[in-house]
Amino acid sequence: MALFPLQANFRGDFVVLLIPVDDGDDMTAVAEKVAQHSIGLRVVDTGAPKRVYYNGKELPPRMTVKESGIPPMDWIEVAYVG
Repeated sequence: MALFPLQANFRGDFVVLLIPVDDGDDMTAVAEKVAQHSIGLRVVDTGAPKRVYYNGKELPPRMTVKESGIPPMDWIEVAYVG
């Protein structure tokens, strides 16, 4: 497992984040790592599940960063589902 930097934004937030994740993290963990920097600060906590989007497509919650093929420093978006 290796440290892996991603640029990220939580939908509805104006701040672009640089988030260190682990290449073994699944998308649920990645979504939470991004959300902790936005939810309750600039984005309202709705309690809804969160998902990761890459190139406009929702990634499966159990897919790992390594399995996703996202290169380091690429852009992801996290958003509430529903």
